[in-house]
Amino acid sequence: MTDEIELPGEVTLLWGLRETVRRGRKPSLTVADITRAAVEVADAEGLAAVSMARVAAQLGNSTMALYRYVKSKDELLLLMSDAALDGPPDLPDGLDWRTGLTLWARGLLKVLGRHPWTVQIPISGPPVGPNNLWWFDRALRALGDTGLDEEDKVGVVMGLLTFVHGELRLSIELSKGYAENPEAFGRQYGKALAQVVDARRFPALSKVIAAGVFEGEVPYDDEVEGEFGLSLFLDGVAAFIERRTARQG
Repeated sequence: MTDEIELPGEVTLLWGLRETVRRGRKPSLTVADITRAAVEVADAEGLAAVSMARVAAQLGNSTMALYRYVKSKDELLLLMSDAALDGPPDLPDGLDWRTGLTLWARGLLKVLGRHPWTVQIPISGPPVGPNNLWWFDRALRALGDTGLDEEDKVGVVMGLLTFVHGELRLSIELSKGYAENPEAFGRQYGKALAQVVDARRFPALSKVIAAGVFEGEVPYDDEVEGEFGLSLFLDGVAAFIERRTARQG
């Protein structure tokens, strides 16, 4: 039996366990209402536009009314980051771990891609919200038949989560840069590097430039780049599983 503790404030907030001080008539707001309005503002105007005052205006309420439910903008961002996650993909029984994690990663990229502002929210701790934990649990289940111990499963999932967030941020920013100046991603880039890169200082990079890797005019494709990176990551996980299970044998 585990010892009960006083739940941290962010946990009580995200799981709807926080008591709200009520005075007078029945409140016209809920935490869910506030969160939904904040997400709407971020989707339409960007994360920088989100403030307690702006969300209050979206709801047609006073700013002070929001503080009865959400104590600060940091709490609001915490709620938004969990609300942005729809449910994870179903992983049928018997699915191999690699296919499962591939579906999971693609699904997470798709869901977060609908709310690109999520990558701008600082991550200050492990997942605690119900939606975040739902995704966490689904990825752990995908590793169920690998032979890994529970700690290793967590390490693999956290590593994949790091990859997904990094990939999403890069794809958003690079896609925007490519749309503004596609020439900067092709031959122009290669020629510029060839003029400034010294082979004695950058020997490995010089070989890449000399091989003409940056001379092509292939359009930037965030999906292709993401799939390549995901495949490399999962290759590493496969080698890790093999090494771990070999020790157990």
